[in-house]
Parts: sequence; C-alpha cells; structure tokens
Amino acid sequence: MARQNTVFKEAYNRYAAALRPDAALPSEPEIAAQLGISRSTARAILTRLSDEGIIRWNKRQKIVLRAPTAKDLFPSEETDSLHDIIERSFMQRILSDDAAPGMQINELELAREIGTGTTSVREFLIRFSRFGLIEKRPNSHWILKGFTREFALELADVREMFELHSAADFGRLPKDHAAWQHLAVIKQDHLDVLADMDRRYKEFSALDERFHLLIHRASKNRFIADFYDAIAIVFHYHYQWNKAAARQRNERAIHEHLDYIAALESGDQAQIDFSARLHLRSARQTLLQSLPQNPADV
Repeated sequence: MARQNTVFKEAYNRYAAALRPDAALPSEPEIAAQLGISRSTARAILTRLSDEGIIRWNKRQKIVLRAPTAKDLFPSEETDSLHDIIERSFMQRILSDDAAPGMQINELELAREIGTGTTSVREFLIRFSRFGLIEKRPNSHWILKGFTREFALELADVREMFELHSAADFGRLPKDHAAWQHLAVIKQDHLDVLADMDRRYKEFSALDERFHLLIHRASKNRFIADFYDAIAIVFHYHYQWNKAAARQRNERAIHEHLDYIAALESGDQAQIDFSARLHLRSARQTLLQSLPQNPADV
C-alpha cells in the first residue's frame, strides 16, 4: 500500500505541475498511458484535482480552472524512492557545517533517522563507497574522506563529458516528452528565485541539483545515471567550503542556467553545446575556487 501511495503522489505531482488554466484534459485511459500508471490511479489523481478546485470535472469534460501552487503538491519526501530518501539524508549529513574529513557515519543512526532498515542504508553506502569519498570501518561505521583538488578535477572532466552527451540527447527529445514539462517548471523556479534573490539565493543548490539531474536522465545511459551520485555530492559540497560571494555566484549561475534552458528549448545542437560548455566551465572554476587551500590540513 505504501508503494502504491508513493506512485500516486509522484504521478499526481508530475501531472499537476504541467497543468495550464483553461486546458481540457484527456480521458482517464489516456492520462494513465501518458503517466505510465493504472486507470484507478489516474482516476484518483483527477478526483484530488477536482477536490482541490484545480479542475472542473463534469462527466467526460475536465477543464483546468487554475494552475496548481506549491501547496497543492505533495512534499518531495513523500514522493521519493527509498534510495532518494537515503541519499538526501546522507547528503544532508555531509553538507552540514561541521562535516569534515574524518567524520564518522553510522549505519544504525542513519537508518534510525530515515526510519528504514540498516540493510538498505548499508547497500547505499557500499554502492557509494566506490567513488572513494567514504571508507568502511568496523562495527557499521564509515569515514568521510577528504576531497582533493585532483579528485575534483577528475570528477569535473567526467561530468563535462557525460553532460554534453546528455544535453545533446535532451535537445532531441520529442516535444510531447514529459521532460519538457519538468524543464518548464524548473525554469519558472529559477525565475522565481531570481526575482527575490536577496532572500532566496541559498535555494540555488537544490535548483542546481534538479536541473542537472533532469539533463542527465535524458541520456537513458545507466552509467551516466549511476555516476550522478558522486557528481551531486561534490558539486553541492563545494558550496559549503566557501560561502564568500555566494549570492553573486548563484545569481550568475542562474542566468547561465536560463541561457542553457533556452538553448535546450531551441533544439539547436550547436547552441546547446555552447551553453552547456560555458556553464560547465564556470562550474569547474567555482568548484576549484571553493576547495580548501590545503586539503591535507583540513
């Protein structure tokens, strides 16, 4: 039942986020096929949309009355897979201000914090350990290792190679692909943060993760998707190393993202490649500037 509930909430968020006022919605079987869900789940989505006053549902006619707001959607912690939940909790730990090389990570504590079994947590940590960022110790303990300049450069090289491939694939997606709807939502979120930059500039890190993950998923390449774990950790952790000029840095990155999004929307492969390379080069420079000056002494 819990798994079915997660499917419903995830599909509801996905469908609701793409609705536009005055649009007429298709039949339940068509919605089910579009989202890859059962007809009963599609009907449950329509029922909730109607109950919330987002659509007017009169027999076969379904008209969107208003665009959903953030309050209409389920929180991400209720829609994520168990892997995503474990990953978020793990990242929050190593992104904390007191996280440093040598910090201990305990499987039991992490599992208790998440509310899951230690087996799932252990499998995630074992899978993640191959990147060399954490190391297994006896008695269910792990150690966070230091990030070096060499590691960051190697990671940036591979990230750029993978993302250029993924961005090209994204630009070739058919216009009715759900990824374009997700991109439109992310674009608006960027504009919303930009409009209130002084108060909301710290939200960029989460936006950055969502944007690049969406691009990586377009490749349908299992190795690229698998590697994204390490990319996300390092390219988010560096924001914690050096908070100097964070507002200006994040504002510049948001503008780069918007240019990148415009290139993806254009479908022009040369423009996509140019915008992607420009932003990835900037991200590499920011990462290197944010590294501790003497990693061995940290």
